[in-house]
Amino acid sequence: MNLTTMNTPAYVHIAPRLRGLREALELSVQEMAQRLETTEEKILLYESGTAEIPVSYLFQAAKTCGVDLTVLLSGGEAHLHNHALVRAGKGMSVDRRKDYAYKSLAFSFTGRRMEPFLVTVPPKREDELTFTEHAGQEFIHMLSGRLEITLGSTKQILEPGDSLYFTSRTPHALRGLDNSEAVFLDVII
Repeated sequence: MNLTTMNTPAYVHIAPRLRGLREALELSVQEMAQRLETTEEKILLYESGTAEIPVSYLFQAAKTCGVDLTVLLSGGEAHLHNHALVRAGKGMSVDRRKDYAYKSLAFSFTGRRMEPFLVTVPPKREDELTFTEHAGQEFIHMLSGRLEITLGSTKQILEPGDSLYFTSRTPHALRGLDNSEAVFLDVII
């Protein structure tokens, strides 16, 4: 991998895969927006390669279009059918959002029905929160640190061992507390 590729944001490489998938399925932007329950503007934005693409959007696009998320993230195919072991610290980094660090924990398993991630959220001020919403549901299980999650107008504080299940349609934002990062297992379905 050359230095130019290493310094290029991942979404620049993912965007043409999204567009290619839509075109291979012979779907218009409008049809894709309807299938993903989003706007045509978001489809065009994410396919342009000029904006970060939420992993939840990629998951929904992969699920709706019948491809593995691994194809969109890396351009390669998942290949394991029986089980997929990921050793500590060895998940596939999904460097698609500067706010959080994601590691895919099932990237090599084909036919996944959920997407498990190890997520690290840094501390930040409340005025730095970035909200997202998307189709589906999420399950968070806290591993370390303290996490504040804002769900609409409600704030929840999660500590190690706590878990939270919520609809991803609710606008949500995350931040680590106590000037420390928060680490948790995030499962998107």
